[in-house]
Amino acid sequence: MTVPAALLDAYARRLGFERPIRPDLATLRALHAAHLRTIPFENSSVLFREPIVLDQRTFVEKLAVRRRGGFCYELNGAFATLLEGAGFDVAFLEARTYDHGQLGRRFEHLAMQVNLDEPWLVDVGFGYSFAEPLRLSTSAEQVDPVGSFRLVATDDGVDVEWRHRNGEWVAHYRFDPQPQPLEAFGAECAYLQTSPGSPFVSGWLCSVLDGQGGTTLFGRRLIVSDGDDREERDLSDEALPEVLASRFGVATRLDDGRWVPSDS
Repeated sequence: MTVPAALLDAYARRLGFERPIRPDLATLRALHAAHLRTIPFENSSVLFREPIVLDQRTFVEKLAVRRRGGFCYELNGAFATLLEGAGFDVAFLEARTYDHGQLGRRFEHLAMQVNLDEPWLVDVGFGYSFAEPLRLSTSAEQVDPVGSFRLVATDDGVDVEWRHRNGEWVAHYRFDPQPQPLEAFGAECAYLQTSPGSPFVSGWLCSVLDGQGGTTLFGRRLIVSDGDDREERDLSDEALPEVLASRFGVATRLDDGRWVPSDS
């Protein structure tokens, strides 16, 4: 799909860059970190009941013009468009997330592979996660600005594991190395917007990289981490809208039990 140059220019500027963008590893690392620190993972469109369709121009418009965040299909879909426009070789990867040690549904997460002199795992749509791309190699631990990660081969994919503060390795998701077209994620994208079994329909799920850690909102629980420091607190009805606006760029209000944009 062709996305107008003006949209890609606006998107790059939101990340603090000007096009043309050099298709090299240093630039990819810088763009990846800037994306996670600038554009939040957030599920406001699901709670606002704004339909999300798998359209890369729409993704870019939402991030660049409306200056919103989104969930994985939107964030990684838009980022792939920007990278491809700069000359990067990008492929979409299907992934399943872990929840208390149990793997979820196929296609519930979209990650990316970017091929330079070697392949890299790129993911700006998983919330607080690795700040820079990971080498697509299962041979060694990889140290990142926010922690240590490793890729572990399994019988049906590759696990992305993160070493937590207690020293234990925890698997966050499993991806299939076989590239997939964007439309292959359509059924799961629809499911995650509407099903009672979706984690996105019942409360806030927001995250943005910040300092040496991240700021995350689960429902009304705000978690702020920075290195080894971690603070958690529950937000009151009065505090929640201000936090959504100031930390995640979501302007909202509650109307008859449903979250709606504050300017609607």
